[in-house]
Amino acid sequence: MKAAVLTVSDRVSRGEADDASGDVLDELLRADGFETERRVVADEAGEIASAIEELAVDRSLVLTTGGTGLAPRDVTPEATREVIEREAPGIAEALRADSIAKTPHGLLSRGVAGVRGRTLVVNLPGSPGGCRDGYAVLGPALRHALALLADAPTAHEQT
Repeated sequence: MKAAVLTVSDRVSRGEADDASGDVLDELLRADGFETERRVVADEAGEIASAIEELAVDRSLVLTTGGTGLAPRDVTPEATREVIEREAPGIAEALRADSIAKTPHGLLSRGVAGVRGRTLVVNLPGSPGGCRDGYAVLGPALRHALALLADAPTAHEQT
């Protein structure tokens, strides 16, 4: 399966900081058997939206990292909403609930998740730990979600 990691960061895009959170997501996805593509954009809504649109053409999953907080340039959720066709609020709610249980700063997350075509798009925080924790929350349902989007046969597992 193909996935993409989109890092949203002014500093990383200018080469002033390492892409630590993108590295974490890339490592986690590859460990789960995904073929990954990486991209970095500045905190500009148009750049973010265009990158998601382009990556969603041939990827089943696009994970963004960064730009989900309250800072004036944190516009990833708004850019994501511009290009997704349907929201997946349960994913964003689960990510926030997990984050809030670990840090009060989790209350400040505004990330969203949704579908563009047959691609799942999920906003994750801009920190390596937040990405690791978020991927752990997403992981158990990820293969099933991607199979549903691909219109592949799925077996319902009772929990």
